[in-house]
Amino acid sequence: MVVLAASIISKSGKALVSRQFVDMSRIRIESYLAAFPKLIGTGKQHTYVETENVRYVYQPIESIYLLLVTNKQSNILEDLETLRLLSKLVPEYSYSLDEEGIGRTAFEILFAFDEVISLGHKENVTVAQVKQYCEMESHEERLHKLVLQSKINETKDVMKRKASEIDKSKIEKNRGEKGGFMSSMGSGRIDTGFGSDSGISSSTGGFGSGSGFGLNTDVESFSSKSKGRPPASASAPPKGLGMQLGKSQKTNQFLESLKAEGEVIVEDVRPSIAQSKTAAPPPTDPVTLTVEEKLNVTLKRDGGIGNFDVQGTLSLQVLNQEDGFIQVQIESGGNPGISFKTHPNINKDLFSSESILGLKDPNRPFPAGQAGDGVNLLKWRMPSADESFVPLSINCWPSVSGNETYVNMEYEAPSMFDLQNVVISIPLPALREAPNVKQIDGDWRYDSRKSILEWSIVLIDDSNRSGSMEFVIPPVDTSDLFPITMRFTATSTFSDLKAVSILPLRGGNPPKFAQRTLLSTENYQVV
Repeated sequence: MVVLAASIISKSGKALVSRQFVDMSRIRIESYLAAFPKLIGTGKQHTYVETENVRYVYQPIESIYLLLVTNKQSNILEDLETLRLLSKLVPEYSYSLDEEGIGRTAFEILFAFDEVISLGHKENVTVAQVKQYCEMESHEERLHKLVLQSKINETKDVMKRKASEIDKSKIEKNRGEKGGFMSSMGSGRIDTGFGSDSGISSSTGGFGSGSGFGLNTDVESFSSKSKGRPPASASAPPKGLGMQLGKSQKTNQFLESLKAEGEVIVEDVRPSIAQSKTAAPPPTDPVTLTVEEKLNVTLKRDGGIGNFDVQGTLSLQVLNQEDGFIQVQIESGGNPGISFKTHPNINKDLFSSESILGLKDPNRPFPAGQAGDGVNLLKWRMPSADESFVPLSINCWPSVSGNETYVNMEYEAPSMFDLQNVVISIPLPALREAPNVKQIDGDWRYDSRKSILEWSIVLIDDSNRSGSMEFVIPPVDTSDLFPITMRFTATSTFSDLKAVSILPLRGGNPPKFAQRTLLSTENYQVV
């Protein structure tokens, strides 16, 4: 037998796939295919048609015809056997047996036809063998692809390192200009106040256990102290970015190993208590003042504020009791929306008239705190419904198109704050694979265990007050993408509160003091 051509033709007469196997003019083959629809009659039981020159052997498959054009001298039984084998191959490569499905897999079907018919003659192959032959790869081609991908990955690593160095230099420059530095935060919840825990007994004229502040708050672990050792420092050295971020070289190596195992590592300015104890520097400053504000914000996905509340504290840590005979001169930004409340043992009249924090009894010292302890002198709140106070907002635009959901997101940050270590967490329905991120300003990671896509930006300053991300996921209910959670830190606060000076009550030079400022998120969501 000699097969001149094999073709798949729609019932409307359109040739979807056509393969020529012998040396014959294209016009002649096209004339044979064009004549075929006119030769098919209705109600016929046989599946072949003979003309003066060729024989058409065909088989209807749903809305298409599988056709062989052979010479009249070919064996009809072999023709039918070849047709049967081809009819088994077509569904293997095209799951939709219509014009669209055949057109989408035309090349794969042609390659399969070539494995069955060679120079017009049928090869002795099976369906499994044809699939195996079509799937075979060249070892050299695979090796070339691996080498190429290795070069691409190496280039990406170099780019990430360069970008990380640039971001870190921005943070260092920004911190140097503002004169602030990040505080080492502990994660413990400690009851602070002037009480028996402060190390001052009632016989010394200090505050008893019943006169504490009564405020439970997350207190920074400034230092640590073990038995037989001098108290650790309440202040980190103001220079050196590594210490400002609370990370040592050994810690970096540990985090890198976690990243290699697939864990999400967000560089935060609040290390754990254990880390702060092991990495605490020796004492340098006798007095440490810490201004901390925590944000509780709920934004609406369609715009507007559901809730906005800032809670702040000013805490004092004195290492040695002889340095506790002091007063603290402060100043704030004069925000009228902030209401300050002093500790009951603070002289309220002195604070109201001169903005000085001092004890009611000047003959009593401030308690000398143990390692990690501190006393809250002042606290404040700032509720608001003004959207201009929102330091970071998110716009989410999901749209479902066919079998995919396109999600476009944009962040906007006003110029009031420079934000560090920004992480935007988007909940996704349980996906086996990570979403297809088309474009992003920053970095991303998909946590498959929690089904959360995390968008991280190391620093948001005047160079990137806005940014966007686009990703594609399977079709979902757009409400499943909420609530979107954000967390970040900043070295500026809404109150702009700061200590101006330390006033000694017994004369002499005032003790050296360090000042730390931190704005962080406690609960920040778009719902």
